[in-house]
Amino acid sequence: MTTYRIAPSILSADFARLGEEVRNVVAAGADMIHFDVMDNHYVPNLTIGPLVCEAIRPHVQVPIDVHLMVKPVDRIIPDFAKAGANIISFHPEGSEHIDRSLQLIRDHGCKAGLVLNPATSLHVLEHVMDKLDLILLMSVNPGFGGQSFIPHTLKKIAAVRKLIDESGRDIMLQVDGGVKIDNIREIAAAGADTFVAGSAIFGKPDYKGVIDAMRTELGKV
Repeated sequence: MTTYRIAPSILSADFARLGEEVRNVVAAGADMIHFDVMDNHYVPNLTIGPLVCEAIRPHVQVPIDVHLMVKPVDRIIPDFAKAGANIISFHPEGSEHIDRSLQLIRDHGCKAGLVLNPATSLHVLEHVMDKLDLILLMSVNPGFGGQSFIPHTLKKIAAVRKLIDESGRDIMLQVDGGVKIDNIREIAAAGADTFVAGSAIFGKPDYKGVIDAMRTELGKV
Protein backbone atom coordinates (compact mmCIF):
# COMPACT_ATOMS: atom_id res chain seq x y z
CA MET A 1 0.00 0.00 0.00
CA THR A 2 1.52 3.31 -1.12
CA THR A 3 1.82 6.07 1.46
CA TYR A 4 0.80 9.33 -0.17
CA ARG A 5 2.03 12.68 1.17
CA ILE A 6 0.63 16.12 0.42
CA ALA A 7 3.13 18.96 0.76
CA PRO A 8 1.63 22.45 0.46
CA SER A 9 4.10 25.00 -0.90
CA ILE A 10 4.24 28.12 1.23
CA LEU A 11 5.30 30.07 -1.85
CA SER A 12 1.55 30.60 -2.35
CA ALA A 13 0.74 31.36 1.30
CA ASP A 14 0.00 34.76 2.81
CA PHE A 15 3.45 35.87 3.98
CA ALA A 16 2.00 38.53 6.26
CA ARG A 17 0.71 35.72 8.53
CA LEU A 18 2.95 32.81 7.67
CA GLY A 19 2.94 31.15 11.10
CA GLU A 20 -0.85 31.03 11.07
CA GLU A 21 -0.87 29.76 7.48
CA VAL A 22 1.42 26.79 8.17
CA ARG A 23 -0.51 25.88 11.34
CA ASN A 24 -3.80 26.01 9.44
CA VAL A 25 -2.61 23.91 6.52
CA VAL A 26 -1.18 21.24 8.84
CA ALA A 27 -4.44 21.21 10.80
CA ALA A 28 -6.17 20.72 7.43
CA GLY A 29 -4.18 17.52 6.88
CA ALA A 30 -0.86 18.44 5.22
CA ASP A 31 1.89 15.84 5.69
CA MET A 32 4.80 18.24 5.28
CA ILE A 33 5.56 21.86 4.45
CA HIS A 34 7.30 22.53 1.12
CA PHE A 35 9.68 25.48 1.32
CA ASP A 36 10.78 26.99 -2.01
CA VAL A 37 14.08 28.86 -2.01
CA MET A 38 14.90 30.95 -5.09
CA ASP A 39 18.00 33.09 -5.48
CA ASN A 40 17.34 35.36 -8.51
CA HIS A 41 20.40 33.69 -10.05
CA TYR A 42 19.68 30.03 -10.78
CA VAL A 43 16.01 30.97 -11.27
CA PRO A 44 14.50 34.38 -12.12
CA ASN A 45 12.87 35.05 -8.77
CA LEU A 46 13.84 35.80 -5.19
CA THR A 47 11.99 34.24 -2.27
CA ILE A 48 12.93 33.25 1.27
CA GLY A 49 15.94 32.12 3.27
CA PRO A 50 16.93 30.24 6.44
CA LEU A 51 15.56 32.90 8.81
CA VAL A 52 12.02 32.26 7.57
CA CYS A 53 12.52 28.50 7.92
CA GLU A 54 13.72 29.04 11.49
CA ALA A 55 10.70 31.28 12.18
CA ILE A 56 8.09 28.73 11.08
CA ARG A 57 9.82 25.70 12.62
CA PRO A 58 8.19 26.12 16.09
CA HIS A 59 4.74 26.35 14.50
CA VAL A 60 4.63 22.83 13.01
CA GLN A 61 5.67 19.31 13.96
CA VAL A 62 5.53 17.93 10.40
CA PRO A 63 8.70 17.78 8.27
CA ILE A 64 9.88 20.94 6.50
CA ASP A 65 10.90 20.04 2.97
CA VAL A 66 13.34 22.64 1.59
CA HIS A 67 13.72 22.88 -2.19
CA LEU A 68 16.85 24.86 -3.08
CA MET A 69 16.65 26.60 -6.43
CA VAL A 70 20.00 28.25 -5.83
CA LYS A 71 23.51 28.13 -7.27
CA PRO A 72 25.87 27.23 -5.69
CA VAL A 73 24.09 25.13 -3.05
CA ASP A 74 26.82 23.96 -0.67
CA ARG A 75 27.22 27.25 1.16
CA ILE A 76 23.53 27.43 2.15
CA ILE A 77 22.86 23.76 3.04
CA PRO A 78 24.20 23.95 6.64
CA ASP A 79 22.17 27.12 7.27
CA PHE A 80 18.90 25.39 6.41
CA ALA A 81 19.80 22.30 8.41
CA LYS A 82 20.44 24.54 11.42
CA ALA A 83 17.15 26.40 10.74
CA GLY A 84 15.15 23.20 11.17
CA ALA A 85 14.82 21.66 7.71
CA ASN A 86 14.17 17.91 7.66
CA ILE A 87 14.60 17.33 3.92
CA ILE A 88 16.84 19.39 1.63
CA SER A 89 16.80 18.95 -2.14
CA PHE A 90 18.70 20.76 -4.86
CA HIS A 91 19.15 20.83 -8.64
CA PRO A 92 22.22 19.09 -10.12
CA GLU A 93 22.96 22.26 -12.08
CA GLY A 94 23.41 24.06 -8.74
CA SER A 95 26.28 21.86 -7.58
CA GLU A 96 29.80 21.36 -8.88
CA HIS A 97 29.91 17.95 -7.15
CA ILE A 98 26.48 16.34 -6.75
CA ASP A 99 27.70 13.42 -4.63
CA ARG A 100 29.44 15.79 -2.22
CA SER A 101 26.37 18.04 -1.88
CA LEU A 102 24.14 15.04 -1.12
CA GLN A 103 26.60 13.86 1.51
CA LEU A 104 26.78 17.36 2.99
CA ILE A 105 23.01 17.32 3.51
CA ARG A 106 23.15 13.93 5.20
CA ASP A 107 26.14 14.94 7.33
CA HIS A 108 23.95 17.73 8.74
CA GLY A 109 21.23 15.29 9.77
CA CYS A 110 18.74 15.89 6.96
CA LYS A 111 17.28 13.68 4.28
CA ALA A 112 18.72 14.43 0.85
CA GLY A 113 16.94 14.98 -2.45
CA LEU A 114 17.75 15.73 -6.06
CA VAL A 115 15.48 17.87 -8.26
CA LEU A 116 15.13 17.38 -12.01
CA ASN A 117 13.72 20.09 -14.28
CA PRO A 118 11.39 19.12 -17.16
CA ALA A 119 14.29 18.86 -19.65
CA THR A 120 16.90 17.38 -17.27
CA SER A 121 18.03 13.85 -18.13
CA LEU A 122 17.54 11.00 -15.66
CA HIS A 123 21.15 9.87 -16.15
CA VAL A 124 22.26 12.05 -13.24
CA LEU A 125 20.45 9.65 -10.88
CA GLU A 126 22.43 6.57 -11.87
CA HIS A 127 25.43 7.03 -9.59
CA VAL A 128 23.77 8.59 -6.54
CA MET A 129 20.72 6.44 -5.79
CA ASP A 130 22.41 5.22 -2.59
CA LYS A 131 22.47 8.78 -1.22
CA LEU A 132 18.91 9.78 -2.14
CA ASP A 133 15.89 9.92 0.16
CA LEU A 134 13.81 11.93 -2.32
CA ILE A 135 13.64 12.58 -6.05
CA LEU A 136 11.65 15.66 -7.04
CA LEU A 137 10.44 15.98 -10.60
CA MET A 138 9.50 19.48 -11.67
CA SER A 139 6.35 19.41 -13.78
CA VAL A 140 6.78 23.11 -14.59
CA ASN A 141 9.90 25.18 -15.23
CA PRO A 142 11.17 26.41 -11.86
CA GLY A 143 11.00 30.01 -10.78
CA PHE A 144 7.32 30.92 -10.50
CA GLY A 145 4.21 29.51 -8.85
CA GLY A 146 0.84 29.01 -10.53
CA GLN A 147 2.07 27.37 -13.76
CA SER A 148 0.28 24.53 -15.59
CA PHE A 149 1.38 20.90 -15.33
CA ILE A 150 3.55 19.72 -18.27
CA PRO A 151 1.91 16.46 -19.46
CA HIS A 152 5.18 14.84 -20.61
CA THR A 153 6.17 14.66 -16.95
CA LEU A 154 3.91 11.60 -16.57
CA LYS A 155 6.32 9.50 -18.67
CA LYS A 156 9.24 10.77 -16.62
CA ILE A 157 7.47 9.89 -13.35
CA ALA A 158 6.93 6.33 -14.60
CA ALA A 159 10.60 6.03 -15.60
CA VAL A 160 11.82 7.26 -12.21
CA ARG A 161 9.38 4.99 -10.39
CA LYS A 162 10.96 2.07 -12.27
CA LEU A 163 14.46 3.19 -11.23
CA ILE A 164 13.40 3.46 -7.58
CA ASP A 165 11.70 0.06 -7.58
CA GLU A 166 14.73 -1.56 -9.20
CA SER A 167 17.04 0.02 -6.61
CA GLY A 168 15.06 -1.52 -3.76
CA ARG A 169 15.53 1.69 -1.79
CA ASP A 170 12.94 3.69 0.11
CA ILE A 171 13.02 6.91 -1.93
CA MET A 172 10.14 9.37 -2.06
CA LEU A 173 9.04 10.39 -5.57
CA GLN A 174 7.78 13.96 -5.38
CA VAL A 175 6.15 16.04 -8.12
CA ASP A 176 5.98 19.85 -8.05
CA GLY A 177 4.13 22.12 -10.47
CA GLY A 178 0.51 22.41 -11.48
CA VAL A 179 -0.66 19.64 -9.13
CA LYS A 180 -4.36 19.97 -8.32
CA ILE A 181 -7.48 17.96 -7.52
CA ASP A 182 -8.27 17.10 -11.12
CA ASN A 183 -4.84 15.66 -12.02
CA ILE A 184 -3.42 14.26 -8.77
CA ARG A 185 -4.85 10.79 -9.40
CA GLU A 186 -3.19 10.60 -12.84
CA ILE A 187 0.13 11.76 -11.35
CA ALA A 188 -0.10 9.13 -8.59
CA ALA A 189 -1.01 6.42 -11.11
CA ALA A 190 2.22 7.22 -12.98
CA GLY A 191 4.18 6.46 -9.80
CA ALA A 192 4.45 9.59 -7.64
CA ASP A 193 3.81 9.37 -3.90
CA THR A 194 4.49 12.93 -2.69
CA PHE A 195 2.68 15.94 -4.11
CA VAL A 196 3.62 19.62 -3.86
CA ALA A 197 0.65 21.95 -4.30
CA GLY A 198 0.81 25.71 -3.84
CA SER A 199 -1.94 27.82 -5.35
CA ALA A 200 -4.21 24.74 -5.58
CA ILE A 201 -4.37 24.77 -1.75
CA PHE A 202 -3.42 28.25 -0.52
CA GLY A 203 -5.42 29.86 -3.32
CA LYS A 204 -8.66 28.43 -1.91
CA PRO A 205 -10.50 29.48 1.27
CA ASP A 206 -10.99 25.90 2.56
CA TYR A 207 -7.60 24.16 2.88
CA LYS A 208 -9.10 21.04 4.42
CA GLY A 209 -11.67 20.75 1.65
CA VAL A 210 -8.94 20.77 -1.00
CA ILE A 211 -6.66 18.32 0.83
CA ASP A 212 -9.58 15.97 1.55
CA ALA A 213 -10.60 16.08 -2.13
CA MET A 214 -7.01 15.28 -3.13
CA ARG A 215 -6.97 12.29 -0.76
CA THR A 216 -10.28 11.09 -2.19
CA GLU A 217 -8.73 11.14 -5.67
CA LEU A 218 -5.62 9.32 -4.39
CA GLY A 219 -7.88 6.66 -2.89
CA LYS A 220 -9.06 5.82 -6.42
CA VAL A 221 -5.57 4.95 -7.75
